[in-house]
Amino acid sequence: MASLGGPDLPGTNELQRYNRIVGPSFMSAAGSPGSPGVVFPAILGPSPTPNPSQAARVAPFKAVSPSSKYVKLNVGGALFYTTMQTLTKQDTMLKAMFSGRMEVLTDSEGWILIDRSGKYFGTVLNYLRDGAVPMPECRTEIEELQTEAKYYLVQGLVDQCQAALQQKRDAVDPICRVPVITSLKEEQKLITTSNKPVVKLLYNRSNNKYSYTSNSDDNMLKNIELFDKLSLRFNGRVLFIKDVIGDEICCWSFYGLGRKIAEVCCTSIVYATEKKQTKVEFPEARIYEETLNILLYEPRDGLGAPDKALLEATGGVGGGGGGAGGCGGGGTRSHTPDDDDDRERVERVRRIHVKRLDDRSHQHQ
Repeated sequence: MASLGGPDLPGTNELQRYNRIVGPSFMSAAGSPGSPGVVFPAILGPSPTPNPSQAARVAPFKAVSPSSKYVKLNVGGALFYTTMQTLTKQDTMLKAMFSGRMEVLTDSEGWILIDRSGKYFGTVLNYLRDGAVPMPECRTEIEELQTEAKYYLVQGLVDQCQAALQQKRDAVDPICRVPVITSLKEEQKLITTSNKPVVKLLYNRSNNKYSYTSNSDDNMLKNIELFDKLSLRFNGRVLFIKDVIGDEICCWSFYGLGRKIAEVCCTSIVYATEKKQTKVEFPEARIYEETLNILLYEPRDGLGAPDKALLEATGGVGGGGGGAGGCGGGGTRSHTPDDDDDRERVERVRRIHVKRLDDRSHQHQ
């Protein structure tokens, strides 16, 4: 290698001038013993091993150098090369460190030591270069990046992290997942393991043995559309599941605490002429009512269980019988103080079968 005064390398005067600009933060690879200097990257090579007493020194960093001059940084063991222009581009703690206003710690090889994690330091440098950086997807990583930005007093990056965190807090998960069960075993597992109330819609048009009435297909679609609307409306509060393999044509089931609480069957057999036909109804009001009733079994206050006092005040699992018509649309069940009678009422499942219009009018006559 040519000497410092040779034609291929900076001369002695230039080296002394560079040392006056940079100051004693770097150890010289050549020159008089003990004199402060700088390692020229890719020119002088690695520094010789210094005296152990000079392994690291603390001194103000004095540099007013153009963007072509590189600075070596050791941030928590991660090594970075950058320019003075990048470090002093914005009014940050890094600018204070490399403009002589703060003391810096330099090791024997000229690496400036910063006692911070180097995980996000590259992102900080990219923000200083470009004025913006892509945010991590994970909330925890954004918070960690914001912590580093606050340490280095990079206010613009702090604000960008804060905006990203606020956006995540305000964002609503648009995904509404409705499982479609494939077996009875899977259905039982979903219902018994869920800490939420469950609403199940069973629809299977192929189960019909007869022809459908004229409005049945339309009513079947209305039931499915209502199910989709309710699953969006109560997403996160109620578990909605679909069953397309059951033995019914169109039937709603409502579960709480792992047990079936109510059922709304939307099909019936009618005699149109001489042949039997299957009729599908759309009892919208009844379905809304049972869906609201099932919210009584929603866990309260993060306890993982519904409010027992509220269940008792509203009639427990049976829901007060007559409000929903009881089994087959019956009347109100009287309340007795007998514990056995109460237990029997709790275990009862309300099954509401929609009656035909002509049957209801016949009853009123």
